Amino acid sequence: MSFTIVEQAPARLNRSELAVPGSNPKLFEKAAASAADVVFLDLEDAVAPDDKEQARKNVIEAVNDIDWGSKTLSLRINGLDTHYMYRDVVDVLEQTGGRLDLIMIPKVGTAADVYAVDMLVTQIEDAKGRDKRIGFEHIIETALGMANVDEIARASKRNESLHFGVADYAASTKARTTVIGGPNALYGVLTDKDGDKPRDYHWGDMWHYAVARMVVACRATGLRPIDGPFGDFSDPDGFVAQANRAAVLGCEGKWAIHPSQIALANEVNSPSEAEVTKAKRILEAMEQAQKEGKGAVALDGRLIDIASIKQAEVLVKKAEQIAAAG
Repeated sequence: MSFTIVEQAPARLNRSELAVPGSNPKLFEKAAASAADVVFLDLEDAVAPDDKEQARKNVIEAVNDIDWGSKTLSLRINGLDTHYMYRDVVDVLEQTGGRLDLIMIPKVGTAADVYAVDMLVTQIEDAKGRDKRIGFEHIIETALGMANVDEIARASKRNESLHFGVADYAASTKARTTVIGGPNALYGVLTDKDGDKPRDYHWGDMWHYAVARMVVACRATGLRPIDGPFGDFSDPDGFVAQANRAAVLGCEGKWAIHPSQIALANEVNSPSEAEVTKAKRILEAMEQAQKEGKGAVALDGRLIDIASIKQAEVLVKKAEQIAAAG
């Protein structure tokens, strides 16, 4: 273990994160009653320019008046390159109480972007005497943001999570796709020739590098890595496949841009009963081994050691979080 100890972000369930347009208040109560771990009220991409001001008012009213229960509540502000951003931060923070938990900053490109919002939020909190400290979520959705992802992850003590914004990232890198998330038929591997036998074509995941790169930046700084949207909400199988790929790489949650995706995201990012049972058995076996002065032990024909303990502890802790959330 390195002498440098990584400080972990606040432990929040973040299996599913539901996007709700600030311009559509009819959806607010449904979002509050949903099974999503996190809801973000969106003032950015889902809101047309002419509706920005009214959407901001809708969000302020929703934060103040709706019972969000124990759900984590976030606000996606407009980008720093717009003239809407400062009013999003100032109006919402000055006109709401302590219910808002997070601010989601889109298209973060540099650590200076984070610093700018941090300064503004800090001044408002101090001026208004707000006791609750707002956390930050950042969307990595440009080539600039991915190039600076390590610096962004370390840019503020408010940072809690990084999210992969696949659509804008594709546009930024000029990727040859027009869909939001999922694989691409052109991104694959053709097996070598073997006489006259037919050659197999295996699809790959064109987002593998980007998600894996973001996960490393998160885990090195104690943040939560979250996979972003999957645009085809009529394709639950495709959503689950993408969510599983991200989870295998280390993501602990995924966006839901439609209510039907919430349960899918929760299921993919929750340990199964069998996994939790095995993790508990690992912890019990290692506890017994330590009593006997052993550094490692075999369980079901496999070696388990200190690394196994850490993996098992993560699973058990997540299961406890989910159970506590009801």
